[in-house]
Amino acid sequence: MADKNEWEEKAANLLKAQLKLKGITYSQLVEKLEAIGVDEKEANIRNKLARGKFSAAFLLQCLTAIGATSLQVSA
Repeated sequence: MADKNEWEEKAANLLKAQLKLKGITYSQLVEKLEAIGVDEKEANIRNKLARGKFSAAFLLQCLTAIGATSLQVSA
């Protein structure tokens, strides 16, 4: 079973992959989050994704903001 750090890395990689797939930069993500009422700074987003430490709510906010409708989650 994967340890906590591995799960954090998987979550960060999942979000990074969605951003890459849609061609969205961190700066654009800030704008898209703003549009749904979420105030985040680009530096904060960069740090969260680098560390892999963010809430499920943040993940859902980001996925909603970028218009992700489905995810491929592998074990």
